[in-house]
Amino acid sequence: MKSKRVTHTAKALVMLWNIGLFSIVWCGYYNLHAFQTYYVLGGIMSVIIFVFIYNGLCNLYNAFRIASSSIAEIVLSQGISFGLADLILYIECNLIRNRYTSFIPGLAIFVLQVLGTILIITFSKKYFMTCVQPAKTLLLLGKWVSPEESEKFRERILKKYSHLFDFKYIEYETISNKTFEEKVANCCTVIMYGLSVEQRRVFMQHCIDEHKTFYFTPRIEDIILQGCSTRHLLDTPLMKYDYVYKDPKKLHSKRIFDLCFGVIFAIAFSPIMVIIAIAIKIEDHGPIFFRQKRCTLDGEVFNILKFRSMVVDAEEKGLQPTVNFDPRITKVGKIIRKYRLDELPQVFNILYGDMSFVGPRPERVEHVELYLKELPEFKYRMKVKAGLTGYAQIFGKYNTSAFDKLRLDLIYIENQSFSLDLRLIMLTVKVMFQGESTEGFEKEMVRLMNRKARRAG
Repeated sequence: MKSKRVTHTAKALVMLWNIGLFSIVWCGYYNLHAFQTYYVLGGIMSVIIFVFIYNGLCNLYNAFRIASSSIAEIVLSQGISFGLADLILYIECNLIRNRYTSFIPGLAIFVLQVLGTILIITFSKKYFMTCVQPAKTLLLLGKWVSPEESEKFRERILKKYSHLFDFKYIEYETISNKTFEEKVANCCTVIMYGLSVEQRRVFMQHCIDEHKTFYFTPRIEDIILQGCSTRHLLDTPLMKYDYVYKDPKKLHSKRIFDLCFGVIFAIAFSPIMVIIAIAIKIEDHGPIFFRQKRCTLDGEVFNILKFRSMVVDAEEKGLQPTVNFDPRITKVGKIIRKYRLDELPQVFNILYGDMSFVGPRPERVEHVELYLKELPEFKYRMKVKAGLTGYAQIFGKYNTSAFDKLRLDLIYIENQSFSLDLRLIMLTVKVMFQGESTEGFEKEMVRLMNRKARRAG
C-alpha cells in the first residue's frame, strides 16, 4: 500500500507541475495574444484542452508507470506527452492570432517542465525502490525449454524488473502436483514459460483457486482465438474465426490512409531526408540508397528502399546479420540507425503499395525461408501487408527471437483496426528515441542463425 501511495503522489505532483507551468505561460503570455474578446473563457478552454491532450498521451505512452519503467523511460514518455501538448496549443495560438507568436516563452517553460519532471520522477523512483519488496516468484518451465533458454528468460526479466520479482523456485512442468502446491503456497506470483496446454490448465486453475498472481506465455492458438467471435447457434457455445484481416472495408480504408498520410509524411520529412542523403554522399561518395529483397503479403517479394547505413558491399561475403558495434556501419549510419531514420525512404514503398504504415516488418527472403523450416507457423505473419512500423517493433527489439516476433505480430493481425494503427504510429515516436529497440544481433544469435542456415541448405 505504501508503494502505491508513492506512485499516486508522484503522478499528482508531475501533473500539477506540468499543467501548472503551462497554465502560467499560457495565461501570462499566449492567451493575451490569442483571445482579445473572450479572454477568460479562451484561457480556461485552452488549459482544459492541454490537460485532455497531455493526460491522453501519458496514458498512451505509459508515462506514469513508476513501478515497472526506468527513470529515463518515464521522463521520455512525459517529455513527449507534455511537449506535444505544448506544441499543439502553441499552434492553436498562432492560428487564432493569424500571425507568428514567439516560441521562446513556451520553450523556456518546456525546459522547466523537463527539469521538474526529472527531479520528481528520480526522487519518487528511488523512494519507491526502498518501499517495494520483490514478490516471491515460482518460474515454471515447459519440458522442452533448455537450461540456456530458461536462464536467458530469467536474466531478461531481472534486468528490468528485479525490484518486482524474486525467483524463489525454478521448476519444470513435470513437477508433481503436491510439490507444486507446496511451492505456490510460499510464493505470491507464478510465471509459466512454454508450458504444454494440459499442464498449464492445471496450474492456472490452482493459481486462481489460491488467488495467486500468474503470467504465462501464449501459444499461437491462444492468440488466434482473439480473432474469433461468439456465436449462439445452439445452447452449446461456439466460436467463429472471423478473418478480420481480410475485411474489404478495412483494407480499403487502410489503403486510403496510407496514401493520404504517405504524401503528408513524405513532404514533412523531405528536409530531413535531403540532409541524410547529402551526409551519406559526403562521407564515402557511395550510393545513397540501399535496396534489398523482402517479403510482404502472401510472401510476395519486393525491393525495400532504405538509406545506406553500411559500407558499400557490406554483404559481399554473404548473409551477415548486424551485430552490436558492427564495424561495417558508417558514421552516418550509426546515427540514422539509432533513431531509425534509415527507414524513412520506405514511405515510397508505401505509396507504391508494397507496404503499409502499420504491419509486420518485411523480412529478408533468406530469413523467411529459414524461419518457415524452423517455424512453420511463421507463414501466418504474411497474411497481411508488411509495414513500416508494427507491433513487434513497438514491443520488441531488433534481436527479438523469430517466435516472439511472430506472437507479437499475430496479436496485431488478430486485433487490427484503424484506432490500433493510429496508436502504434504514435508509439513509434517514442520508440525512435529508445536505442535498445535497434540493438543488433548478439554474436551467439549470429552463430545460431548461420548454423540453422547451413542445416536448412
